[in-house]
Amino acid sequence: MITFRGAPTAVHERPEKQVSVTETPEWRKSSYCSNGTCVEVAQVADEYLIRDSKSPAQAPLRFTPDEWTAFVRGVNEGQFSF
Repeated sequence: MITFRGAPTAVHERPEKQVSVTETPEWRKSSYCSNGTCVEVAQVADEYLIRDSKSPAQAPLRFTPDEWTAFVRGVNEGQFSF
């Protein structure tokens, strides 16, 4: 279970954006992932995409560079408990 200290107060929705053929995501996952239940990350143009490796056909979560940077900073600062 993942918990977040200081949860956001609003959810921001962005319209779905199609990825062009020239912007095919190159999905990456942790080398620690060995059981098939992994989170995959890809960067396409000005977005970071996150998906569940068990459900690659599902639409990924999309983050701006600022949102991704804030998330990574939060992980590094211990704002999440895994």
